[in-house]
Amino acid sequence: MNKKYFILPLVTLVLAACGGGEGKPEEQIQKKKQEIAKLQQEIKELEKATKGSDTAVQMKTVSIATVADTLFEHFIDVQGAVDARENVNVSPQVPGVIKAIYVREGQAVSKGQTLAQVDDVVVRAGIAELQTQIDLAKTLFERQANLWKQKIGSEVQYLNAKTNVEGLERKMATMKEQLAQTRIVSPINGTVDAVIARLGDAGAPGQPAFRVVNSSNLRVVANVAESFAGKVKTGDDVIISFPDINKEIRTKIGFAAKVIDPLSRTIRVEVPLKPSGDVRPNMIAHIRIVDYKAKNAIVVPVRVIQYSMGNPYVLTVKGDGGKLQAVRKEIEMGRTYNDQAEIKSGLQAGDRIITAGFQGVNDNDMVKL
Repeated sequence: MNKKYFILPLVTLVLAACGGGEGKPEEQIQKKKQEIAKLQQEIKELEKATKGSDTAVQMKTVSIATVADTLFEHFIDVQGAVDARENVNVSPQVPGVIKAIYVREGQAVSKGQTLAQVDDVVVRAGIAELQTQIDLAKTLFERQANLWKQKIGSEVQYLNAKTNVEGLERKMATMKEQLAQTRIVSPINGTVDAVIARLGDAGAPGQPAFRVVNSSNLRVVANVAESFAGKVKTGDDVIISFPDINKEIRTKIGFAAKVIDPLSRTIRVEVPLKPSGDVRPNMIAHIRIVDYKAKNAIVVPVRVIQYSMGNPYVLTVKGDGGKLQAVRKEIEMGRTYNDQAEIKSGLQAGDRIITAGFQGVNDNDMVKL
């Protein structure tokens, strides 16, 4: 309202009210003018306070971010562990006292390499005795064969001599196999992870003497709950994190069991790993299996989503420079993961959303950065 037009009616009203008062008219007029000036000053102060309060509300400071098309993935989180496909305990094939150990922990070995020797004195003595018998049997057979060529002696004598030699040679082959079994050999290529046996120990089949691990053939093994069985399959993308070494890799599931374990009600999942010097068997692994993927998706932080009558919405801004206005947009949410929400509709790439300071901001309010 124009202040000039406001003052004239006010002066007229004051003069009319003081018509019958005491004192000279000039003094009364001066007094009323002072009262009018005081009222005008109070009005100015009230208008200033009101204007400042309105400006503070309308120009609330906010932070904004521009949304863009991105890849949104939803994961199934499970805990797993690194396992070596070839992690074997090596034990003697025959009972006996261990008389020699040829390897140490950390040593690389190849398949068939001798790790230790079990006492073989008795077997070797048996082989030496048997060799003497074979030599005698061969001499007798050669003589009998010469006689048979001269038609001297019977065919039965010839065949008996021949059979005796062949039987002793087969027995020798068996004795040599028994001698080979006194060696403790590695069944795989790998590294000696533990030397369990000691010199003089009595070894026996099934009693571990060494542990050999092939660290170039590792995998991550985990059990996935039955409720996710229909969402996990061989070939799915997976992100594996190793918290102890601060390492993360993206790969694929190598095997997902089709049968649910009746006791744990889970399915077994295996993820093969490439050879790595910093990943070790039994290391803890965090597995995130991708069960949903959306390309060119609009994704916003969950914390910026507000609700009105149960319907989700976000606050965006329009305008430029110092004239920014909050605009409320209702949205349709998809899946959420790790404090991020997929927006199915209501937003598009390039929209600017208010990410901080939106508390107390209403639709069409003026804001500033």
